[in-house]
Amino acid sequence: MMSYKTILFYIVFFTTCLVSAQNSIDIKLLNDTTTYVVGDSIVLKFKTTNTKSLQLYCANSYGNTLVQSTINNDVHSFAIPRFLAIKKGVLNWSAFTNKQRITGNISILPKENPVMMETYLGPPSIEAGGTDYTMLVVIPTDDLDNPLVDGTEIDINKQFLTSQEKIDIKSNNLIGYRRIFSPIKSGRVILSSKAKQLDSKEFDVNIMPAIAENFQIFYDRIHEYADGNQITTFYTSIIKDKNENVVSDGTFVDFFVKNLAGNVLKTSGTTIKGIAYAKMLHPDAQETWNVKAIITGISESDTISLSYKRAITDYSVTFSEGNRKIKIGPIKSFMNQMIPDGLTITLKVFYKGKEIEEMIKPSRDGYAFFELDKAIYKDDVYTFKINTAGIEKNYESKKIW
Repeated sequence: MMSYKTILFYIVFFTTCLVSAQNSIDIKLLNDTTTYVVGDSIVLKFKTTNTKSLQLYCANSYGNTLVQSTINNDVHSFAIPRFLAIKKGVLNWSAFTNKQRITGNISILPKENPVMMETYLGPPSIEAGGTDYTMLVVIPTDDLDNPLVDGTEIDINKQFLTSQEKIDIKSNNLIGYRRIFSPIKSGRVILSSKAKQLDSKEFDVNIMPAIAENFQIFYDRIHEYADGNQITTFYTSIIKDKNENVVSDGTFVDFFVKNLAGNVLKTSGTTIKGIAYAKMLHPDAQETWNVKAIITGISESDTISLSYKRAITDYSVTFSEGNRKIKIGPIKSFMNQMIPDGLTITLKVFYKGKEIEEMIKPSRDGYAFFELDKAIYKDDVYTFKINTAGIEKNYESKKIW
């Protein structure tokens, strides 16, 4: 019969042997390669001893999963799922049992030849002059939508006016890109790209003129008389930027007209082929205008001055029927012709030095007629002031009945 000490010895001995046996279990990767191409069938094989509990954990930037194995003669084969095998990058793995774990990674490369070119360009319009730029971004990808490896050569073709240029770049961090600076002249730049015999579609960039420089203005009119009927046309010189590019069609130009009374009138126009036109009706009285054009916040013209001669030198005023009917006219213009319809005629009525009414009528066939209502104007003495074409006539203490 064994003693207590003998039994304790055997228990410790067998326990130590068991632990040693468990700790001696090895997990060994059998694959010789750590680099694959997307779409390959990837099977990681591990050799173990005395265990069936080996599992494989895989993870990359697209996801992670546990993979079950097939076992043949202590060799565990793990087939990497397709959703991980079709994406380029680094795939990290961890093979483990309850007692041991080993880790590693494999590299999955994209296919060599692209089947699609993702190309982006923006902004689509830039300013001429060489300081503004657009950016062309090119991403050649394989049939599984993986960008090609860094260092892939990409050719950029650039055409502007009569010149053509080829620019060589290489992809880096999944993309190839190039800043395309604007030329001095305005126009349109055409761009395309090519990677390993695969061509992109055509892209274009509008090269817009820079901001306008100061300019000159001019005027054109049929005659110089203030008839309130004809039109004066104001127009600019060809408006250009600092690089002699004609500004874009539709550039808005304001013309400000200051008269002798200090009042400011405004008319506007938009450019066509660099020239803006605006029109304004002639004044109806002798006048001098100072005109200046402005492209708001950008540029301005010089100031020009133009004068209008008096078209009407005099007119007749006739009182009748108790001085209650007032006929003004005939009003004749500079060639002794009747003034065009629409000339403004003003009649002011004063009673005991106080203005009691102002009446305004347009001329018609060279005349204007006013009538004083008996219900409003009692029989008494009134003062009348008549004004048209800058000519004022006063009739003091006029009795009506």
